[in-house]
Amino acid sequence: MRSALLACLTAACSSPNAPTQQQGVPPLGASPPIRVLMLTATAAFRHDSIPTARQVMTTLAVQTGDLSVTPTEDVAELNTARLANVDVLMFGLTSGELPLDAAQKSAIVAFVNGGGGFVGIHSAADTLYEWPDYGRLIGAYFKEHPWTQEAVVSVEDRSHPASADVGASIRLLEEFYTFRTDPRTLAHVLLTLDPSSVQTQGDFPLAWTQTIGRGRSYYNALGHFPQTWNDSRFQTMLKNAVRWAAGRTG
Repeated sequence: MRSALLACLTAACSSPNAPTQQQGVPPLGASPPIRVLMLTATAAFRHDSIPTARQVMTTLAVQTGDLSVTPTEDVAELNTARLANVDVLMFGLTSGELPLDAAQKSAIVAFVNGGGGFVGIHSAADTLYEWPDYGRLIGAYFKEHPWTQEAVVSVEDRSHPASADVGASIRLLEEFYTFRTDPRTLAHVLLTLDPSSVQTQGDFPLAWTQTIGRGRSYYNALGHFPQTWNDSRFQTMLKNAVRWAAGRTG
């Protein structure tokens, strides 16, 4: 079967008489919350940080008010009817050959090509190696993780909405990935590993964006440890990424 992806490639006045805004309901005229379906299913390695990842994303939704996050382990939710009520599909720490049938794969392709957003985190790149369309969607597949240590991540594009607000670089303990192919051939790179911080040389992209059809895809290789998910800088990246993938920012 030919690759479908490759083929298409106001705030209210604060007066005493102002109406009280019900919690969780956007003000009149405001954009509705971005509906995120967060899949954390695994068919191979399962990260200990998955419970933290789910908790962080649901907490961010409450804190920001512009996100609505539904975590799930049920791959059956990846279908046309369910995705019709989703703005961003997030693969958070997924792994392995998830049991998706042909109809589900077609539904994901159609969702993104039709304007839906996709966000993949960490081992989302260690997922669905046997489905070429997913490889196009994620940008590059995981190869290995030669460094698990504290190191420096450089923000290559500080002007992009998905990588704004975190400064020029961050230093953190992480399991750093390399990839089977160079994501620069397909994607716009936002973050890279500073090679001098791991005593090596070379180019090591860690986060990137793509436009696929009328949709947007974002991938970030960080997120191995629970403390990464609890890091406010990483949380800023996540919020910005979801907003960008949903088309709410440029």
